[in-house]
Amino acid sequence: MAAIRPLSGPRLVPAYGDRARQLVVLLHGLGADGNDLIGLAQQWRARLPGAAFVAPNAPEPCDMAPSGYQWFSLRSMAPAELAAGVRAAAPTVHAFLDAELKRAGLDDQSLALVGFSQGTMLALHVALRRRSPCAAVIGYSGAVVDGDRLGTEASARPPILLIHGSADDLIPVEALFAAVGKLSAAEVAVEWHISEGVGHGIAEDGLDLGGAFLAQRFRAPAPA
Repeated sequence: MAAIRPLSGPRLVPAYGDRARQLVVLLHGLGADGNDLIGLAQQWRARLPGAAFVAPNAPEPCDMAPSGYQWFSLRSMAPAELAAGVRAAAPTVHAFLDAELKRAGLDDQSLALVGFSQGTMLALHVALRRRSPCAAVIGYSGAVVDGDRLGTEASARPPILLIHGSADDLIPVEALFAAVGKLSAAEVAVEWHISEGVGHGIAEDGLDLGGAFLAQRFRAPAPA
């Protein structure tokens, strides 16, 4: 087994400046870094004043771009290669989440995962295989990888919101419908939204829906 690499990246403390009541972990896409997503925290702080935010940099230099990082290689988009990629990256993310929750004195019921693109693939894979369900998962412009195994492998079923641009030319919007089907078949509660005319990115409507979803789920009772 490969050594688990410690992760680091930009952070934002709770808006009210006290001990965090929730933790939101932001997983960036291919060729980016934590700075690419930490700006979401500024958008959502007013709705989530008790939340701390952290956007770790992926552990590997991107092999398809001159700068930035990757959670795993996307040189091949073959299903078997994607499955191998998320499985190889997952232990590092699990270890990071466990360490961050321990440091904050929180548990999975106070955790939310937010991913973009490749980060969404990883967030969904990890969240559904935690020991306990987290409060929420939001996936922007991503996909479910290795979804046929969810029925037997899913150990947690947190509420999920998927958001995708209708004009995404990198990960087509059909990936959202496929993900909803796989998640629903595994009895995972999933909501979804399509941002009309939006490409591979996060639009204002997606930001608003994401912030509202997190605020709602952090107030809601933890899923069984």
